[in-house]
Amino acid sequence: MSERTRTVEDVEPLIRWLRQREDELAALLAELVAVPTENPPGRKYREFAELLQSRAGKLGLECQRLVPLPDDGRADDHPPSLSVGYGRGKHTLYFHGHYDVVPAQSEQQFQPLRKDHFLFGRGACDMKSGIVAMLFAILALREFGAELDGKVNLILVPDEETGGARGSAWLARQGLLGKDGIGMLLAEPTGGVVWNASRGALSLRVRVFGKSAHVGLQHQGENAFERMHRVAERLEELKREVEDGSTTFNIGSGQARNSILMLGGQSGGGTNFNVVPETCWFTIDRRINPEESLSEEKARLISVLQGCQRQGIPLDWEILQEGHSAAFSEDEPVGQALAQAIDEITGSPVHFEMCPGLLETRFYAARGVPSYAYGPGLLSVAHGPNEYVDLRRVIECAGAYALTAMRLLKREAYPPQR
Repeated sequence: MSERTRTVEDVEPLIRWLRQREDELAALLAELVAVPTENPPGRKYREFAELLQSRAGKLGLECQRLVPLPDDGRADDHPPSLSVGYGRGKHTLYFHGHYDVVPAQSEQQFQPLRKDHFLFGRGACDMKSGIVAMLFAILALREFGAELDGKVNLILVPDEETGGARGSAWLARQGLLGKDGIGMLLAEPTGGVVWNASRGALSLRVRVFGKSAHVGLQHQGENAFERMHRVAERLEELKREVEDGSTTFNIGSGQARNSILMLGGQSGGGTNFNVVPETCWFTIDRRINPEESLSEEKARLISVLQGCQRQGIPLDWEILQEGHSAAFSEDEPVGQALAQAIDEITGSPVHFEMCPGLLETRFYAARGVPSYAYGPGLLSVAHGPNEYVDLRRVIECAGAYALTAMRLLKREAYPPQR
């Protein structure tokens, strides 16, 4: 019997155990979807945390809240992050997920609906199904008595959909993210591929100022709209330069390899059609490939705005979002263990790609922790009006997570230091 055959046979009891729990898994996911953790504005975070702690406890798992200490005066209004662990030891494989969801198109999206192997509802895809998959992966490790040289730590955070300031960014500042990490798995909806890289992001709102006047006396005013167009023209020159750059990482079908600078995702200004606009504003969204430097690209963009100021255009700007890119080789032990696990669970070789957006892998990458995203949902239905997940994919992901942990944290992988 070949080594490959023996490995596959070892997987069969794991996946069979998970498949037998599809109804249990679906019931938990439905409960989580029913909590409308919309962000913005950040609804029902504590209700979700209480539910998850209760359900984890019934499953025999310890779930802790990570919030500021009471003596710093912010604990009461700070949204909770959560930690669920299994195993002991210094080496830690992190599972990571966020429990906030984008706003729903209707309240009906928070009434989960199951049809055969599919569960519909806001957050079913992005990414409460990933949370459930990771919880059941931990349950599987316990069920099969996995002896780990280290531990698995599932971290669940709020505010990912708005940049992570009170979630992962806060945990990182407190030194609570990635400590002793040998790797991190993120349960974003990747549609069967593994994201081993992601773009960085720099998003700004620019305001251009003028002077108000009645249209009949427009010569007495200063038109902020016309000034804004002069600023946009300078930025269009930069856009052409920026988008000459491209990444060498694999990209998904229909995605762009070039760097990105988008103008005017949002814009506005003025008070009425017959009044010279006193203020106009627009947004800039710069997406930065892993080969580029966030600090250099930020300086390049700001220099254009400063040049407009020197030319006499009154304006200011605020940074709405700023995040580094993240990228790891397919050949890292974590990437290889995950790829092998997916192959054995699904029967199909895995493909590595760059995520088109910003990922929370960046917070772990900042600590040198190899980080990869792989989750049960489809990016094409995330945030949409008919968001859903295939429960069979949730089961496969749970198996892949558990198998990756078993392989990475096996005792012989980390011999004692002499």
